[in-house]
Amino acid sequence: MKILVTGTAGFIGSHLAQKLVERGDETIGLDCINDYYDINLKYARLQRSGIIPSQEDGEHIPYNKLLTSTKNKKYKFIKLDLENKNAVMRLFEEQRFDAVCNLAAQTGVRYSLINPEAYINSNIIGFFNILEACRHHGVTNLSYASSSSVYGLNENLPFSTEDSVDHPISLYAASKKTNELMAHTYAHLYGISTTGLRFFTVYGPWGRPDMALFLFIKTALEGKKIDVFNNGEMLRDFTYIDDIIEGIIRVIDNPAKPDPTWNGIDGKRSRSSAPYKIYNIGNNNPVKLMDFITAIEKKLGKTIEKNMMPIQPGDVPATFADVTDLVEDLDYQPATPIQEGIDKSVDWYLDFLKSSRNTIQTDSESI
Repeated sequence: MKILVTGTAGFIGSHLAQKLVERGDETIGLDCINDYYDINLKYARLQRSGIIPSQEDGEHIPYNKLLTSTKNKKYKFIKLDLENKNAVMRLFEEQRFDAVCNLAAQTGVRYSLINPEAYINSNIIGFFNILEACRHHGVTNLSYASSSSVYGLNENLPFSTEDSVDHPISLYAASKKTNELMAHTYAHLYGISTTGLRFFTVYGPWGRPDMALFLFIKTALEGKKIDVFNNGEMLRDFTYIDDIIEGIIRVIDNPAKPDPTWNGIDGKRSRSSAPYKIYNIGNNNPVKLMDFITAIEKKLGKTIEKNMMPIQPGDVPATFADVTDLVEDLDYQPATPIQEGIDKSVDWYLDFLKSSRNTIQTDSESI
């Protein structure tokens, strides 16, 4: 297939693009490379895939210029803002994609309290442009990132795709629920197969530096205290990146189909008479935050000092993914134990710092 993956300077997108290219798909990556977190890490991810600025372009990649990977000619990359509808339409017209996986988004729960406009521009206007481009250029296979954040005030555990998600507690969560509603509309009106993936706390090598794992590692190595919110009484369905990528690829290979038994009275929330599907994608095995920290301490061979903090606005105390549908439909089987995943992540972090002599700039998104 010829596949567009958006968000490929990001954590999940960079891993997905590399995996698709390795199996032989012609892949075009797209990202705006914004400065929500350290862009040096984003450029390092691109460089790992052979996407390197040319000499005439200098240090940074210019907008709207298609670059070919130096490592695999099947992989190309373009720096582009999804809010730029004309540029998006032009890309779709020129490339004629078979499938699109939209992972580009403004992420972060707490940042949405500071800069809400970024979430409207990227997550809603940007996603609308993707839907319109699919509609007008014959793309009928669309998968996209949603989030476990949509469960908001829901207290049923594990979180099921049949639970109500009508009470979000951050604009980030509201924007992701909006994506699901928009996707259903386009599936119903135009027959575009749309599959939304509600990601649960993803971690692993090349991960986001604003998330708990790398904040904890960096702070521990500096001998400082880590901020532990909700006094450590957090439960998170941490999911290793390799398990997430395996699930995404299965979704791309199996576009959503209409459910002929669905009706508007008692039909399931996660499917429809249109080619529309919602999946949870997580580990289905939540971990106490303090146990997660203990696993990091074990790998580093040192105790991390902790600063216990109250729960932050927009946070939920627990996440726990019911992945029954993904297992039954696509034989999804997350298999990476938490200690193994943390060990690999710490090894990468130390190697990255050593080889690049970099410092990964972080902030306080943590959990």
